[in-house]
Amino acid sequence: MKNTLLFSPMQLRDLELKNRIVVAPMHQYSAEKGFPTNWHLVNAGKFAAGGAGLVIVESTKVERRGCGTLGDLGIWDDKFIEPLANIARFIKANGAAAGIQLGHTGRKGKSRRPWEGDGPLSAEALAEVEDLKDWDIIAPSALPFGEGWTQPRALERSEIPGAIDAWGKAAARADRAGFDTLEIHGAHGYLIHEFLSPEANQRTDDYGGSEQNRMRFAIEVVESIRAHWPQSKPLFMRLSIEDEAGWGPAENVRLAKILKTKGVDVIDCSTGGLNSKIPNFFRLNEYGYQVQFADRIKREADIMTMAVGLIIHGDQAETILQSKQADLVAVGREFLNNPNWAMDAAQKLGVDPTFSQAPQQFGFWLAKRARRGFGGNPSTWQNGIAADK
Repeated sequence: MKNTLLFSPMQLRDLELKNRIVVAPMHQYSAEKGFPTNWHLVNAGKFAAGGAGLVIVESTKVERRGCGTLGDLGIWDDKFIEPLANIARFIKANGAAAGIQLGHTGRKGKSRRPWEGDGPLSAEALAEVEDLKDWDIIAPSALPFGEGWTQPRALERSEIPGAIDAWGKAAARADRAGFDTLEIHGAHGYLIHEFLSPEANQRTDDYGGSEQNRMRFAIEVVESIRAHWPQSKPLFMRLSIEDEAGWGPAENVRLAKILKTKGVDVIDCSTGGLNSKIPNFFRLNEYGYQVQFADRIKREADIMTMAVGLIIHGDQAETILQSKQADLVAVGREFLNNPNWAMDAAQKLGVDPTFSQAPQQFGFWLAKRARRGFGGNPSTWQNGIAADK
């Protein structure tokens, strides 16, 4: 299969992606006081070297109070621009476009890292936080994420414009850092999703109540970002298309139609996360379990979408694109398993048998091994999704 959609270029405003493989933003919880470390550079850099068309850096917080854990990345101050720019430069030097996701954790803040057990931080851990007074946990309403979680403070109506402006200022910093694309995190129970949700948002002013009012915060965040983010650069938005708490596909179709008019180019279609309940509307261990939502938003809202969720094999990703269920595919944890996933997919689909698309530092040696007639299988031996059934 030499002519594939997966490895065809894609134009997004003034940006051309070399292929349609996106490394999804994945929290690393490894920042130090908001600053990236060498871990972030290596983590993002290896995905770019591995052949992805776009690498999106994990959710980077637009406000100090927007942090979820002690290890969240920050972009709420100009001091973060150059450290993040270093990552953007390295991603682009290795052939990928550089993206960054902007986020605000909202009521899920002051929590432990997942491998530390999730849930709220202990009083002992909080006592060690130097700027604890700035870590004000806010939400549309004073409703915790779940039993035992930190009680948030409901934003005053007068505070909302400032909270929205923080997103725009963060977008300007992301542009100065040299990122090519920006994604707004409006999913997984974080602040924007909380405003959208009839369960989390119990306000009675113009940011709560009706669906139109609950959409207002998300729409105004997009407007603020587009006022600071160049028109030449594409804008993505991640949404939980189904959260089992009153915010579902029909509501997201209506929102996506509006977002398109405000300058959003691609909807990244995820699910869940609004509350601490375990979702049961689909099987989380099925290949491509969220692709159906990218398909629906694409068709009904007439906007480009990105599919994500257990996309494991190259031929699986190609089928998603060929069937027009999405315009881009985002691979997350499988890139953690195999940082060279894109290169591996290109080999299995017959796109790059000479490793010409790989960085010469390892492409040269792999091509040399292939020319010598290496007769075995590489360690990533399985050809594709059909071999797994």
